[in-house]
Amino acid sequence: MALRDEFTDALKTAMRAGDAPRVSILRMILSKVKDADIAARPKGIDKVADEEILSALRGMVKSRRESVDMYRQGNRPELAAKEEAEIAAIEGFLPQQMDEAASEQAVADAIAETRAASIKDMGKVMAALRVKYAATLDMAKAGPIVKAKLST
Repeated sequence: MALRDEFTDALKTAMRAGDAPRVSILRMILSKVKDADIAARPKGIDKVADEEILSALRGMVKSRRESVDMYRQGNRPELAAKEEAEIAAIEGFLPQQMDEAASEQAVADAIAETRAASIKDMGKVMAALRVKYAATLDMAKAGPIVKAKLST
């Protein structure tokens, strides 16, 4: 089932259940998807692919995490809790992220595959990781791992 269909089905279910917070976040997600579709039209693309939708969802999670940090610093726990609930709802649609051990192994495999020998090859390794593990590997966490392995 395509992600768009999952969002629509989840929205209908939340509306029937009277779950207002979930309805709100699902409407935000569908709005973000529609914005991405509109932005892609000049390129001749009618609907963006699921990979781009996942990328947009990760961006939504990232911005909410930053908001949580700011709300906690500003002593606004009720707003931080709302943002955390939205993060949980969005992450429900994202594929499970690799744990640290799996990330380390993926980096080691990519280094071996690309025959990277020094920090100068970091771009090649990151590109290989992006191609192979884009949906399940957090690239922000992978970068420092690659750098550490290539520096030794």
